[in-house]
Formats: sequence, structure tokens, C-alpha cells
Amino acid sequence: MSDKKLKVIVLTHGGVNRVLELLSKLETVEIKGVYVEKPNVPNRSFQEKLKRSIKYDGYLETAKKFSAKLLGGETSGEEETKSVENQQKEVDEFAKKLNIPLFHVENYHSEDSIKLLHEADADLGIIYGTNIIKDSVFSIPKMGSVNLHQGLAPIYRGGPTVFWELFNDEKELGITVHFVAAKVDTGDIILQKTFPLEYDFAKYGVHYDDFLEEYRAGLKSPSAQLIAEAVKLISEGKETRTKQDITQGKRYRLPIKAEKDEMKRRIAKRLKEQK
Repeated sequence: MSDKKLKVIVLTHGGVNRVLELLSKLETVEIKGVYVEKPNVPNRSFQEKLKRSIKYDGYLETAKKFSAKLLGGETSGEEETKSVENQQKEVDEFAKKLNIPLFHVENYHSEDSIKLLHEADADLGIIYGTNIIKDSVFSIPKMGSVNLHQGLAPIYRGGPTVFWELFNDEKELGITVHFVAAKVDTGDIILQKTFPLEYDFAKYGVHYDDFLEEYRAGLKSPSAQLIAEAVKLISEGKETRTKQDITQGKRYRLPIKAEKDEMKRRIAKRLKEQK
């Protein structure tokens, strides 16, 4: 880039405050707007919800979940939606503090949203914590868009992060900033960083969910720093692009109940080997 600032837009569902803070400090970058998509709960029938819950959580957890709902409690999905809404309120306040234009949209792919994104006339899009974005959106900025993926692409594409690396007994985990392409997490890589993946058997035993939550929380700060570093390189015209060989690795998806049970079995085996 020349002396002209790189105009960027940020698409997010929340949790982006540190990214905005770092980007706002870059003299070579101008944030044209932050676009926050409203949490969308899939419109599924009771039968579909039941079948899906059994597939991913099993019969016992499904019974607990629906019993709690009948007694006036909240399902995990409803709790997650509230958490996202709270994060979005924090983004509202933070963007206002930094004097960054912020827009709430129902759906990134709606006609109104696409028109709004075009109006920003951005050079680069930054995707940070959203659902899958289609070409009709990520290609709007002149240079396309970049994404922060918590996984060492191309070996680990998709998600959820940490679960599959732990499942496969990896000794490290990576995060990747890459240009967005039509297939999930397959675009050219700009930057990557790796971290040791060490499971504390004494602390967690077979209760790996607590470990996943804590480890993922620890990835937030370096993830924000890595994407800010990548955007800085792009703004200075110093970035390098490494094409992915997607014959390596695979795209992972949400683990089903049988895979979660297998995770416990594998950890129990490793725990026994530690003694």
C-alpha cells in the first residue's frame, strides 16, 4: 500500500473488542465500520431438536435438557444466545468509545446488508467470529477478506478448536490468519502461530470440557494480536501468501456423542499411562 490508509470493515458476532483496539492503533489502517449480525436461532421443529440433541449429547443429557426447559429453565442454546447478545452489547459500547461506526444487521447475506457493506467502499474485510460467510459478502471489499481460524490450516480446518487436536493427541495447536475462499478455511495463509497443547491430567482427569473452556479463553488475546499483525502487513504491502494444500488434513465438524465418549476413553487411557 502507499501512504493511503487501508480501509477495513469488520464482521463479527462479538468478542472483537481487543481486535478493534489493536486495529485502531495502526496508523496505516482506517476502520470504516463494524457489522454485527443478530444471533439467529435455527427454526427447527421439536422432533428435529430432539433428534439433533440425541445425536450430539446423548439420551441422558437430552432428557435433562428438555426437563429443565419444561420446568422453566433455559436450554444451552438459549444460554449461548444470551451470551452472544451480551458480547454484542460490549462491542456497541467499545465501538462508541473508539468512535468507530457500528451497524447491526439481521443477516449478512440479505440484500440490505450487502448494500450497506458496499457503501463502506472498503479495501479489506476482516471476519472474526461469525458463521460461514458466502462469496457474495466476503468478496465485497476490493482485496477480499481475511479470517482468523483457530486451527493449524490446512491440517485442521473447521472446528471446534482444541477438541480435535486433543482427541488426536497432538502436542501443539495452531491459529491461522488466511484470506477467505469459497471452501471453509482453505484460502491463502498469511500468518500462523503455534502453542503447546499440554493436558493437565491431575487437574482435569477425564473432565476435558473444563480444559477446553480454559484453553480457548487463553487463545483470545494471541488471536487478536495475530489478525492485527496480518492486517498491518497487508496495509504496508508486506504480506506473503502461502497457498494451502488441502489434500493434507481435513475439515472437522462438531463432535457427536460417540466421539465425545471416545474422547473420555482416550483420556482415561492416557491418564492410566501417566501413573
